[in-house]
Amino acid sequence: MLRDDINNALKDAMKGGEKRVVSTLRLVNAALKNADIEARGLGKGALADADIHALLHKMIKQRQEAVELYDRGGRPELAQQERDEMAIIATYLPQQMAQDEIAAAAAAAIAETGAAGIKDMGKVIGALRAKYAGQMDFAKASALVKGMLAAL
Repeated sequence: MLRDDINNALKDAMKGGEKRVVSTLRLVNAALKNADIEARGLGKGALADADIHALLHKMIKQRQEAVELYDRGGRPELAQQERDEMAIIATYLPQQMAQDEIAAAAAAAIAETGAAGIKDMGKVIGALRAKYAGQMDFAKASALVKGMLAAL
């Protein structure tokens, strides 16, 4: 289970004295505990691996936004710290699809759903999310699907 992998990596990093990895994995564990508490409040169980992947994606996105702000604010050392954290978090995510793979999957989803125009974009993205959750950058996929549907 992904949660166990993160905890084992935290222990190894603590033994190895890797301060950046330790602090980042502690942040991940804190986010996981908060999400578990929230899920329990809603009557759900502990997070599954797919939910953990979604949480990790959210954490990476937050750090990307912080990098942009730090770069604009002239704080390269803080931007680099955020980039380091993103790299550590990304090791626990499945391999992301390349642009050409996203295009092929989008074309297949358009064919599967019988999409005929922009109004069918929700169906296509829904099909992609069901099949490729955690493996695809849906911001890129959405733009690509929109372009493909506009050309129909």
